[in-house]
Amino acid sequence: MPDATVAARASEATSGGTTQQVDVAVVGAGFAGLYLLHRLHKAGFTTVVLEEADDVGGTWYWNRYPGARCDIQTIDYSYTFDPELERAWQWSEKYATQPEILRYLGFVADRYDLRRDIRFRTRITAANWDQAAERWLLTTNHGATVSCRYYIMATGCLSAPKPPEIDGVKDFKGEVYFTGRWPHQQVNLAGKRVAVIGTGSSGIQSIPLIAEQAEHLTVFQRTPNFALPAHNGPAPADRVALLEGDRASYREQARWSMAGVPWPQPTAVSWQLSDAERRERFEQAWAAGDLVLILTQLWADQGVDVDGNALVAELIREKIRSAVKDPTTAAALSPHDHPFGAKRPCLDTNYYATYNRQNVTLVNLRLEPIKSIAASGIKTDTRNFDVDVIVFATGFDAMTGAIKAVHPITGRGDKSLSDVWANGPQSYLGLTVAGFPNLFMITGPGSPSVLSNMAVSIEQHIDWVVDRLNAMRADGFTTIEATATAQAGWAQHMADCATITLHRLANTWYTGANVPGKAWGVMPYTGGVGPYRSICNEIVSRGMLGFRLSGPNVAEQCNDGEIVRLQPDVRLVLNMLADMNLPPIESLGAQGARDFVNEFNQSRPAGRPVGEIIDGTLPGTDGPLSYRLYRPATPGPHPIVVYFHGGGWVLGDQQSDDPFCRDMCRRTGMMFVSVDYRHAPEHRFPAAAEDGYAATRWIAEHAADLGGRPGPLMIAGWSAGGNIAAVTCQLARDRGGPQISGQLLVCPVTDCTFDRPSYNDNATGYFLTRALMYWFWDLYCSPKDRTDPRASPLRGKLDGLPPALVVTCEFDPLRDEGVAYAEALAAAGVPVEQLNARGHFHSSLTMVDVVITGVSGRVQMTEALRRFAGLPPERKQGDEGVRSGRTASPHEIDAAAG
Repeated sequence: MPDATVAARASEATSGGTTQQVDVAVVGAGFAGLYLLHRLHKAGFTTVVLEEADDVGGTWYWNRYPGARCDIQTIDYSYTFDPELERAWQWSEKYATQPEILRYLGFVADRYDLRRDIRFRTRITAANWDQAAERWLLTTNHGATVSCRYYIMATGCLSAPKPPEIDGVKDFKGEVYFTGRWPHQQVNLAGKRVAVIGTGSSGIQSIPLIAEQAEHLTVFQRTPNFALPAHNGPAPADRVALLEGDRASYREQARWSMAGVPWPQPTAVSWQLSDAERRERFEQAWAAGDLVLILTQLWADQGVDVDGNALVAELIREKIRSAVKDPTTAAALSPHDHPFGAKRPCLDTNYYATYNRQNVTLVNLRLEPIKSIAASGIKTDTRNFDVDVIVFATGFDAMTGAIKAVHPITGRGDKSLSDVWANGPQSYLGLTVAGFPNLFMITGPGSPSVLSNMAVSIEQHIDWVVDRLNAMRADGFTTIEATATAQAGWAQHMADCATITLHRLANTWYTGANVPGKAWGVMPYTGGVGPYRSICNEIVSRGMLGFRLSGPNVAEQCNDGEIVRLQPDVRLVLNMLADMNLPPIESLGAQGARDFVNEFNQSRPAGRPVGEIIDGTLPGTDGPLSYRLYRPATPGPHPIVVYFHGGGWVLGDQQSDDPFCRDMCRRTGMMFVSVDYRHAPEHRFPAAAEDGYAATRWIAEHAADLGGRPGPLMIAGWSAGGNIAAVTCQLARDRGGPQISGQLLVCPVTDCTFDRPSYNDNATGYFLTRALMYWFWDLYCSPKDRTDPRASPLRGKLDGLPPALVVTCEFDPLRDEGVAYAEALAAAGVPVEQLNARGHFHSSLTMVDVVITGVSGRVQMTEALRRFAGLPPERKQGDEGVRSGRTASPHEIDAAAG
């Protein structure tokens, strides 16, 4: 620890009225600021770090409250850039305390001689972009101003304490403490009546220790949080063995993992496991005391599905009830207003057991809110609490607060960052902001940051930034700025990622909901650490896509565009398929292709349970056809949807689209009958079309026997099945029935031509290729027959057909013919709705529980089918907000999560 004279010399050296000229100015000397300074030293950039505190540490300098610890195991919550550093420092505990983490950061600062370029006790009061000089000018509270080419915010995500919004705080005559700004000297609470307001992480960590000291502790809780036992002690032997066995591999796995900790992605989903299996997994994770483990490793759907998440939440609530003796207190401590993990869970030591102490009282502010703070204590609606000490554990203005609170930032054209972010933070990658040249944020809003192991995310950001500065210097560029197009595209990608997770169903500091008046939205990137890293790397490999680079002696470079246009899970699926280096399906021959697809389908997650599944046969045009019937769990009789599977008239059978049929059966409350049909090349056109019509007619005649509702049917199909569904509707009209009340056509084949733009735009790279469609058509139908409406329904008579929902996907060769069919139906007077699934490919919407972003599309399909059947809309719990891809509103959150 440096003494005061060291800090004083740092200020004196830059005082005297002159401006300090540097290449880079960094704000903050915590985890990010120290590593950034080290990298900039090695790269040869002159640098100054401006730090408000009088020593290094950042968040860990200020957060000194009792019980303060990290909640990521310290073997993971460490720098990894230097193997020698890792060997030189040994952590004493699994979860290090604040004093030990602070010593570690001081050790790093000394080891790499970093303090010489840090100005302590220095706060920036203004930062302005000088367009003429292409530099930032920083004004400080004392000492010289700073002129820098590049300005980097390493201010941390949780370093701006949120003041309490309670009347009368200044009237209180006792002691007041804030966990985020705890005194550096010893605080004596012995024999005192203490109130703690807030039960977030700092409250949960400090309450057990405060209770041991205080005469009486009263905890004021507005929102209960999930807390998990840390089981602190020595670092677990198994994790240490993994690290020591192959340190480089362990660290690399962390960098490409979803959370920045090397746990594999689970594959089992909740409904595949029995109650006993789920409980065993949970108990093992509970005993391990590892936050990332229990957040990610129980089952694959716990973070994306309301039902799968509810299973975890109830198991934790069981633990709370068993730990807390008083049932009323246990109920108040049990969260019901948000999914587990949607708000940051906490690691605790004896937190719940603390409420069994005679000197601890819990006040549920949902039942009796605080009215005011008076000279002697706290007043609620029903009681007065006289206390000697109030501890505010009220959290932080997360992610944006530290950036905006340090100083006003004025960019190009005198734009204020506070004004630009008035409706929520906008950024490109969480690294840069359009209109603010040469400004970087380390783990800013729009990056994985607080949803990751911060140490891994910090190093990734800093390496990317410094590598870019090196490359710019080598190429003669002196300014870099994100484009508005790239930034808007990233905002859309952020929203798409948030749609997958359950973070949209929680009021939390992740969304800014804890700060009155703050714009509401999911601020961290929810797509994962590894995928985010790959996106950053791709931006570089594509010529700095989304950035404008300029310099005095070089031509301006601007490679504008959006880095991610695919939905996030679609991107992952297509990358996985590309990595598998599969042979083109058309090269396998018909039977080889069938064998391949059957084997591929075996690896997909099992479909969700429905009320009943029955396999049977029905008479087709030329022999029996197999079908699979999906019956809802609700009482019948149910409306019937006849469904035709995809596969280019060559592949698949009645169970090929099993997960999709199960999902739609559950969502709609309707019976789905998935029908097989004869396949090419053994049975060429018009075999499939005629089988589809024959099956539909038979199902209509036997609706009551099947347990369905007699009357009009609905017809649905995907891909080639969508073709058969469209054709069936035309044949039913022309052949006197059966009556059909609506048609759902998902990515249908509607025409035989290949000259529409989507066949060129999406010819390769999206699984269904132009070449594969050539092959399908050649096997199914001779060129002379392809204009027959039973092959190309777009060429048929379209008036008098039932209402339709036509679904197309942006990255699908068949996109434009689907749009053309919908437009032709509308022109013929048929009521039609189009769903154009942005960012999806041909198979997206049927890949249930693999492509989670397909939910919004299936919600719309459900609404259409229920409308066709004359039923009221019905929305499945957890679908709030997904139809439009937006974040759910607070009242929708309460309805969904409660």
